[in-house]
Amino acid sequence: MSKVFVIGSGGRENAIIYSLLKSKKVGQIFSATTNAQISQITTPSKINSNNQQEVLEFCQKNNIDLVIIGPEQPLVDGLTDFLQKNNIKVFGPSKKASRLEGSKIFMKDLCAKYNIPTAKYQTFDNANAAIKFLDEINFPAVIKTDGLAAGKGVIISENKKDAQDAINEIFAGKFGLAGKKIIIEEFLEGVEVSFFAISDGKNAKFFETAGDHKKIGEGDIGLNTGGMGTYSPSPFIDEAIKNNILKNIIDPTLDAMEQEDCPFIGILFAGIILTKNGPKLLEFNIRFGDPEAEVIFPRLKTDLLDIINATIAGRLDQINIDFSEQKAVCVILASNGYPEGYKKGAKILDIKGQLSDTEIIFHCGTKLENGQIISDGGRVLASVALANDFKSAIDKSYQIVDKVKWSDCYYRRDIGRKLLKN
Repeated sequence: MSKVFVIGSGGRENAIIYSLLKSKKVGQIFSATTNAQISQITTPSKINSNNQQEVLEFCQKNNIDLVIIGPEQPLVDGLTDFLQKNNIKVFGPSKKASRLEGSKIFMKDLCAKYNIPTAKYQTFDNANAAIKFLDEINFPAVIKTDGLAAGKGVIISENKKDAQDAINEIFAGKFGLAGKKIIIEEFLEGVEVSFFAISDGKNAKFFETAGDHKKIGEGDIGLNTGGMGTYSPSPFIDEAIKNNILKNIIDPTLDAMEQEDCPFIGILFAGIILTKNGPKLLEFNIRFGDPEAEVIFPRLKTDLLDIINATIAGRLDQINIDFSEQKAVCVILASNGYPEGYKKGAKILDIKGQLSDTEIIFHCGTKLENGQIISDGGRVLASVALANDFKSAIDKSYQIVDKVKWSDCYYRRDIGRKLLKN
């Protein structure tokens, strides 16, 4: 029985642990920086997961067989490399490979070099040059920070003034070091899809699709968030489009990474726009998405530990990865004021964990205080339901939401409903 250590405290990590708990090969699951639910279903630790030496010593002391790194920051910081050098088995890409998400300029330049379809772009390291470039482009335009910005470093500007304001704010330090360099790129028209693949460095396997509602407001208006809800699978992806993305985006990227001496081992999460000229890459993430994980893992039928072990061992081609045909919908419950100013510490009286095989509440930003669950973040809970059709899954997800007793709660009431119009 394997001892597994999961790093991360959000809904994504809660969903990963949910899947691991189904495995008959997993014994004890340890967690770091836990939320209220994770602390109740794992053996929680109080280590600082940003301290690599502390993580190593914890793994050695507890004879950990496998570390799964959930968030992007520890991957970009090189935690995988550090642990591997000390003979700890880790699931997650190396520091060099993590540049696919850690540096949008690295990703875009890789696409340009290896002819991977993506939006046209220019990079800048100062505001004056970037603002001057605005005279040469059409609007809307997309402005991105080069580095990690907690999912908020992408700004769609409808006109030149909005773009100028965004550029000035970024270079004034709105996103810290993440905004020392920026990308300005063309706006791509089409349906956006979250497309997942898993790679052992040479082989890649499809790991399902999802759709994400990024905007805070109903009707997809307002500020970008880390995601207010998701659904899986994406009904906009058929077999032909799936194979197109694998052939023209995923496989060429993995080949390019190998040629650049940074083979990619782990989850490759591609944000794809289905344009009239075919699928194009928006960006890569180098880990499971959040809240995409919350709708993908409940549909996973294959033992997650088997998949991860095969990936690390370089034998992904020897395993089949199967998912349920059911539809999954996730509604995020957030703190009022998110994604800007919001208060923590509100009491939550929720139904804990798995209500049934098809009704689940994942915790994203909570903690326990004297046995009481309280809010501890912007996105706090994820209501997830599975059904044979999207309408039923949507209805069930909102029925779960109605049972949560939390006065300081905000959620969108239109998650997934656009699918019912098609």
